[in-house]
Amino acid sequence: MQSSGGVSKCYYGCVARFECFAGAARVTSRQGEPAVVLATPPIARIVPDGVFDDFAWCESDDLAWRCPAGAWDGATRVDGADPARMVFVVRDGVPRDERQWVPRELARLHAFGLGLGDEEALAPWAIDDATDGLHARRVRPSDLFWLAADNLNALFWGLHDWAHFHNHGPFTEVAWTELQCDASALAWLWRNRALVPLEDAAWERLRSEVEALCAQRFAAEGAAMPPGTLARDRVHALVAATRAMRS
Repeated sequence: MQSSGGVSKCYYGCVARFECFAGAARVTSRQGEPAVVLATPPIARIVPDGVFDDFAWCESDDLAWRCPAGAWDGATRVDGADPARMVFVVRDGVPRDERQWVPRELARLHAFGLGLGDEEALAPWAIDDATDGLHARRVRPSDLFWLAADNLNALFWGLHDWAHFHNHGPFTEVAWTELQCDASALAWLWRNRALVPLEDAAWERLRSEVEALCAQRFAAEGAAMPPGTLARDRVHALVAATRAMRS
């Protein structure tokens, strides 16, 4: 994965860096909006051997997600642009020495309507750094972060990043790497559609947009995306497999 001191080249583009801030972090917002606990079980690998150097190094379980009451926007489109109003907030009680390595900004710079004050969050430009840091330190992502997102595009990319955090790779085969994370995010959204909430038609529209974005990545590398990789039935089968493994 690529990073730099000022700007990080993430899969969704360049995100400008804010200055990092110190301060306490809380797991609940000051208005006390409850978290929605999304089930994010491990998704089977659908990409070739070697794309990840440590696939599923940490078994994913759940992700706490918060959205301001009445603010959910399920109509935003996925086109690869910077996912606005999405951030991974550092959990309350994480000792400073255990989060000092995390590139941080004020969470309220990116998440609105949650009453955030001096809570810290992973800097959006540092997804790659966090993926490497979590893996190197063997820190469970769910022990460190909860997700703030108030729209479908933001929630999709948050889940995509959640897959990155649990599956480490050298990021040399970008299209294949992102395909696995896209499939995971789509599967998790389908599984949790009643909690989001997300209508079947909206999920299908999202799936089509993600499929098109994946195809563009492969084309940029002079390759063709394997047909049917993100087909509706195949994503549904990934979800069914997670339920079978836990039954």
